[in-house]
Amino acid sequence: MGDKSPGFRGSQSWIGCVEASLCLDYFGGPQGRLCHIPRGAGLQGELEKLYSHFAGGGGPVMVGGDADAQSKALLGVCLGPGTEAYVLVLDPHFWGDPKNPSELQAGGWVGWREVGTAFDPNSFYNLCLTSRNSQHQQDALD
Repeated sequence: MGDKSPGFRGSQSWIGCVEASLCLDYFGGPQGRLCHIPRGAGLQGELEKLYSHFAGGGGPVMVGGDADAQSKALLGVCLGPGTEAYVLVLDPHFWGDPKNPSELQAGGWVGWREVGTAFDPNSFYNLCLTSRNSQHQQDALD
């Protein structure tokens, strides 16, 4: 796409959410909207936006961070009473055909995690919220 040096091609270097968003646009995939969270502790304040994203038909949310280099994708948000909140986290490294959803859960590939333990409070995060209908997604997030 021209955003990296020639030595990047064929390397084993990782891309982040910003590059993933550029790839989605370049290759005609779903629309990707970037959201920067300066510290993981601030994610609690973004949960309503994430909830609106999923409730409005938004797709998976790719997550990248600095101190937290563990790849993850968010598939849902569950807001409980008070400050209780959970995110449905998918480890994007899974490959193959699972026999059933229980196999994914038992292997730790997907599961509900409390927001306070799913994100490093001191790491920044970039979120790439995907949607096929970017205007509907924009309305839900504003």
